[in-house]
Amino acid sequence: MDEGTKRADIKAGLTVSIVLKQDQRTGTLTKGIVRDLLTKSATHPHGIKVRLESGLVGRVKRIHR
Repeated sequence: MDEGTKRADIKAGLTVSIVLKQDQRTGTLTKGIVRDLLTKSATHPHGIKVRLESGLVGRVKRIHR
């Protein structure tokens, strides 16, 4: 499984890279700090959907540890 597909791995305050809806074709990543987890299921094949502190919403592709 890819990074960012398991809800348990992602918590508010983590720094992550997400792909925004409008960037899904290009795969451009946006880095930020997680404010809310929007995906309710335990896993999601395209990444857990989150809202960043900046207000942007997208799916997690990378977790920065």
